Order: sequence, then structure tokens, then C-alpha cells
Amino acid sequence: MSFKFENLIIWQNSMDLGEDMNLLANSFPREEIYNLSSQLRRASDSVALNISEGSILQSGPEYRKFLGYSIRSLAEVVTCLHKAKRRNYISEIKFNNQYKKCFNLMNMIIAFRKKIK
Repeated sequence: MSFKFENLIIWQNSMDLGEDMNLLANSFPREEIYNLSSQLRRASDSVALNISEGSILQSGPEYRKFLGYSIRSLAEVVTCLHKAKRRNYISEIKFNNQYKKCFNLMNMIIAFRKKIK
């Protein structure tokens, strides 16, 4: 037994993203605990949360709206990654690795959203 959204690759990947960002945020300096660390965690968790919340709706336009929220949250994650790199909290290699995952997930969510009528 499972919920429909648990079978979605975009949901599975967004769950992985949330865990990756949580680990990454743990490495930030202590003074960022209520700022960038918190924002990165909340934004990355919001991607999966909106995918799952939207999937229970009966209306295609409403689901598309929640997928849009996921897309915006993912853009927020990317901005947090840029901030972390500029502040030297993460290496260029870590940034590029996570950026690529975000880019791929963004494209997957957009493609999925286009298929929702």
C-alpha cells in the first residue's frame, strides 16, 4: 500500500534533495543556523511537500499550481547554494554537484507539470 505521489520520480528525487541539503546545511557555520541553513532546509523540504500535497487534489489546474510552488522552492534552493558558495561554505565541486541535481529535478518537474491537464 502506498500513496500515489510516492511512485513519482520527482517526489523521490525531491526527498533525496531535502536530505542532501540538510547534510549540507549541517556543515555551515553556527552563525547561519537561523539564516541560510534554515532557509536551505525549509526550501528544499518544500519541494517534496508541495509535490505530495498537490497530488491529492482532483483538479489539474490546482495540481499545476502546487507543482509551481515546488519549482519556486527549487529556485530558492539554487539561490541558497549560490549564497553558500559565495560565502565559501561549500566548495566549487559540491556546488556543481548539487546545482546539477537541482537543474535536472527542475526540468523533470516542469516536464511533469506540462503533462497535467
